[in-house]
Amino acid sequence: MALSVTLGADLAQIAHPLEEKLASSGIAQAITTGDATAWGPEAASEASIRLGWVAAPEISAPLVAEITALRDRFISEGITNWVLGGMGGSSLAPELITRTAGVALTVLDSTVPSQVSSAFVDPEHTVVVVSSKSGSTVETDSHKRTAEQWFRDAGIDPSTRIVIVTDPGSPLDVSAREAGYTVFNADPNVGGRFSALTAFGLVPSGLAGADIATLLTDAAYARELVGLDEATNPAIRLAAALSARVPSVDKVAIVPDGTPLVGFPDWAEQLVAESLGKNSTGVLPVVLTPSAPEVSTPPSDVVIARIVAEPTQPSANEISISGSLGAQIMLWEYAISMVGAALGINPFDQPDVESAKAAARALLADRPEPAPAALVENGLEARGTSEVLADSSTISEALEQLFSNLSPESGYLSVQAYLDRKAIPAAAELRDELAQVTGRPVTFGWGPRFLHSTGQYHKGGPAEGVYLQITADSPVDREIPGLPFTFGQLVEAQAAGDAHVLAEHGRPVLSIHIVGPVDAGVEALHEIINSVG
Repeated sequence: MALSVTLGADLAQIAHPLEEKLASSGIAQAITTGDATAWGPEAASEASIRLGWVAAPEISAPLVAEITALRDRFISEGITNWVLGGMGGSSLAPELITRTAGVALTVLDSTVPSQVSSAFVDPEHTVVVVSSKSGSTVETDSHKRTAEQWFRDAGIDPSTRIVIVTDPGSPLDVSAREAGYTVFNADPNVGGRFSALTAFGLVPSGLAGADIATLLTDAAYARELVGLDEATNPAIRLAAALSARVPSVDKVAIVPDGTPLVGFPDWAEQLVAESLGKNSTGVLPVVLTPSAPEVSTPPSDVVIARIVAEPTQPSANEISISGSLGAQIMLWEYAISMVGAALGINPFDQPDVESAKAAARALLADRPEPAPAALVENGLEARGTSEVLADSSTISEALEQLFSNLSPESGYLSVQAYLDRKAIPAAAELRDELAQVTGRPVTFGWGPRFLHSTGQYHKGGPAEGVYLQITADSPVDREIPGLPFTFGQLVEAQAAGDAHVLAEHGRPVLSIHIVGPVDAGVEALHEIINSVG
């Protein structure tokens, strides 16, 4: 599948001057050769240790045979189930690769107790991949502890069934090797959201049966195109289309439209948001379906990027993008790095991600009682910031107050559902309803996984967002072996910590907690939202 980026007629005319400017700046060659100065002196130290992804097709090539041999061994031992515990780039890329390949991989990227429990059902036939770049991610450490105890309880040595992926020298690397685990090290010169073509993307995907060799071959092919300093370079074209009208057009709706790449927008969402949402500027990715309200009638600050199966001529202000999975991964990594250069943003750091983690750790250490609910009705409790609750006597009024803080020209609503995405997929349907009601772009994230994705943009990007949290009781909690808190307490602290940090940044926040059955609570929310509309 040839790599193609096509702009609509009006957008092409607007983007062309920036295409020429980017080409003449030598940005494509700078990325290819690892020139860390391309993003300015302040970004140089970070960029110097974050450009390893460019050479990933070659660096990762020896992994293919190792992963294939390990898969063959596991299959010979009767393994039929593959589980991945990871967050952010460690989970989004393998989920994209395996879904596109049509092979089964259970992705555990949650701390919701029921979702954790659903991943651990058949120890006799399961291998668990534990994936963490830093080796200290609290969610992944909790997954590892749970998997170890699960295997021990079944009379199985965990070191024979758990595979570790981490950076060399990380705490996880050291402890796992000492314990006799199979360990794959990734290139440390690659940030998490750029790691799809490293061990983080390849090990779980290859073990599950995806064709990772072709993935790398296609990426190498694409690099020959996107590494050219020419205005016709598809990465330069995409970068110019995304950045030419910022800040007046600073949101990109990524729409899968007949593409064979299953889940591509979710992977791209992290790459765009975490790379570009900082310094009070950036580009906000909005994952949509072709039937979403924002696609049929795009707000003036949104550009539509359709991921399609074959090259097509898009509408006047849209982008059409086609290509194989490996090619598109390389395309977007180059293009987003170029957008950073065009907007004066360091695309390789994530300065605001740690704040929510720190707040969650503090809450876990102190275990304060939750603040009393400001509003209680229909099995729902509401808490929030003063500008949302001050004049509200019902949850419907609180929602209206939240929406009233949306700028009609630039605002967006972020919906953050700390729910079991496997058991309650209907919660995602709230997104389209809310977009219809507000008339503004709406993002939807499953908590806590979005904290490793769009969380950076929420704090570091423009102060244009309003935030709707949805949490729920955990009817059956789950202990985390060796830690003084449960999964239920962990996810509660993660939600409360993020709400606290958002409020500190002056963002309007409404937190709605479901008491009792989650499906009934989601249905009650549907009814309230429709009443507002």
